[in-house]
Amino acid sequence: MNSWGDIFRVTIWGESHGAQVGVSIDGVPAGIALCEEEFTADLDRRRAGAAGTTPRKEGDVPHIVSGLYNGYTTGSPLTIEFVNENTRSGDYSALVEHPRPSHADLVARKKWQGYNDPRGGGHFSGRITLGLVAAGVVAKRILGEKAEFSTDITEIGGCRDKSQFNNIIEEARLAQDSIGGIVECRVKGISAGLGEPFFDSAESEIAHLLFSVPAVKGVEFGAGFEAARMRGSEHNDMICDSEGHTTTNNAGGIVGGITNGNEIIVRAAIKPTASIAKEQATYNFASGKVEPLSIKGRHDVCIALRAAVVVEAAIAIALADLKLRA
Repeated sequence: MNSWGDIFRVTIWGESHGAQVGVSIDGVPAGIALCEEEFTADLDRRRAGAAGTTPRKEGDVPHIVSGLYNGYTTGSPLTIEFVNENTRSGDYSALVEHPRPSHADLVARKKWQGYNDPRGGGHFSGRITLGLVAAGVVAKRILGEKAEFSTDITEIGGCRDKSQFNNIIEEARLAQDSIGGIVECRVKGISAGLGEPFFDSAESEIAHLLFSVPAVKGVEFGAGFEAARMRGSEHNDMICDSEGHTTTNNAGGIVGGITNGNEIIVRAAIKPTASIAKEQATYNFASGKVEPLSIKGRHDVCIALRAAVVVEAAIAIALADLKLRA
């Protein structure tokens, strides 16, 4: 459904072109100092405006409407709202009968018999991740100052040379196409012992949330898929002290589903944006035929650019829930 978590329980709501989007968070401990300005840095990282991102610009001003009193969390559900101000729903009217390839238009129509809100992708839009980013800010406060997050885009369009990223994105834009990428998040300062085997392991919880983020198609920890090409003698992380620090970190900071005190390393593969202006042949329910479709509207050429902070937020939320359960 639209809620996740055991103790730190997050509920996201809203539609891309509805009046509002937002998040309600239950289980936030009382007494945490918090103000709306503390959300600005992470919300700005998700904001459009850079080359390769959508021309749609929203204020994304957070409004805390419950769970905060005199600058401190109260222990009751914390609700944060964002007003949608810049919508052009007419861009999506044709997509009701002519669904976009690799987008949720068709499956939403099938699941809810056409009662879903199709404007801007409705509840399936990346716009809804605004609430996840806000929840991530709160989660980081729970994890404390020792938790240090470092998130970067390590690959775009199969290229790992960052000096070429802008050129690759521009080539895709000129071709009226889109392009994917890989986001890597590293977290220092997480103590050993977080995770509940088997089904609530640290990896399981993190991956669950990451795969809930639109456009994420793959998740790996540490050496990831490369581990399948290694021998045990290469992959094993040798323990070098009583604290459990290791000489290498192929496990990505998680062993047996439990954090081991080393740096957590997670990578998420972000697919190319489904909405592209380049003409495609896809089924039209109105005519009952496969017909050309060229998608209008404002869309990201490379959604990975704005997804990095969402990936970071999802990891923070999972770790915060595990910390509160420890």
